[in-house]
Amino acid sequence: MMSRPSSPESSAPTVRAPVRPQRPRARVRAAALGAVAVAGAGLLAGCAVPAQAGPAIQLSSAQIVVPSASGVTDAYVDVRNNGPADRLIAARLSIGGSVALRSPVRTGQVAMHTVRSISIPARSFTGLDPNGSHLLVTGPGPMKAGTEITLTLVFAHAGAVSVAAMVTNPETGGSSYFLN
Repeated sequence: MMSRPSSPESSAPTVRAPVRPQRPRARVRAAALGAVAVAGAGLLAGCAVPAQAGPAIQLSSAQIVVPSASGVTDAYVDVRNNGPADRLIAARLSIGGSVALRSPVRTGQVAMHTVRSISIPARSFTGLDPNGSHLLVTGPGPMKAGTEITLTLVFAHAGAVSVAAMVTNPETGGSSYFLN
């Protein structure tokens, strides 16, 4: 067997370029950029869901007038809708009786008729008042001016929402809807 003479190139050791270890600053910078990217993605994901400041429907200034001798009265309340459009579909009082939803026959008329629902526009304020849509109460239990009863309104989407309603008697100097 013939041996080949070794060439000077094959016997020389291979020289590689030195590998520089990564600097600590570069590692910290890379970690910080990664953390910022993750945090940014989390913030953007949170922006996709609108925040709601409170309940969609809020009730205030609820009043019910002491019933007449016939046992019929009206109830008034202010409705703030912070959400999408809804409909008032029913109402009830803690003292019993029947509650009907009433609205003007035509805009600007005083003549009223019973309706199945009262529209509550999106992000709006709707006052159920004497000259507009309101609640007609028949056959309630005993009421005394200056006391509070619970009025519960039922909405198609928001469900049941309750508020304390002040019983008023304008004939004896008690407060009325127009004074509040």
